[in-house]
Amino acid sequence: MNNFEVEESEYLKIASLITSADSPVGIDAKKTHIIILHKLDEINQRMIRIEKMLKEKK
Repeated sequence: MNNFEVEESEYLKIASLITSADSPVGIDAKKTHIIILHKLDEINQRMIRIEKMLKEKK
């Protein structure tokens, strides 16, 4: 199982993107969700390409 550790430079990059002084929890929830949804879409598109390649090899 993944322990979800992130390299510090990547962690700081992500944190700077989602930080919001206006939020009571310190992050911009909308921006955070957009980043998550974008990454999920990238993963989904990658899976579609892989599945297509596998089907073509049969």
